[in-house]
Amino acid sequence: MNNIYLIGFMGVGKTAVSKTLRKKLGWKLMDTDELIEKKEKMTIPEIFEKKGEDYFRQVEREVVASLTKQSKVIVSCGGGVATFESNQKEIKKGGRVFFLSATPETILERVKRNNRRPLLEGKKTVKDIQKFLNERVPFYEKACDYTIVVDGKSLDSIADEILSYIDL
Repeated sequence: MNNIYLIGFMGVGKTAVSKTLRKKLGWKLMDTDELIEKKEKMTIPEIFEKKGEDYFRQVEREVVASLTKQSKVIVSCGGGVATFESNQKEIKKGGRVFFLSATPETILERVKRNNRRPLLEGKKTVKDIQKFLNERVPFYEKACDYTIVVDGKSLDSIADEILSYIDL
């Protein structure tokens, strides 16, 4: 068991759950979006605006590949990481992959006031989020080892559910 990877759509709680797991395990925590921003010295919306999504995805692939070389790391993956086959292979190689799943209503409630989600700008409705989920969920399901439904659950209960699947 090397690492724990949390995947899923934006707003499902990957960052919050990863912080809870860090407290329980004492492992390092890495967030792919934060690593990209640090590497590029720009926010993700700025990268999308100035360099485009293709550039962002290339940097994302490099960051994901670098994380598989580490051990005992909890990785909170950006919402699009698992939608690319090369990233799917990397994260599966690096450890256990957990898909955090939530309803469009839960996601909307969590992202509606957040302006750091370039793909959702102007598309913050249940219908729009469901459309994104319809596109992305098959990739998340293909990439994951386990699916964890997060709706209505506490961070501790989600983290404990994840830990129940891991042989430490």
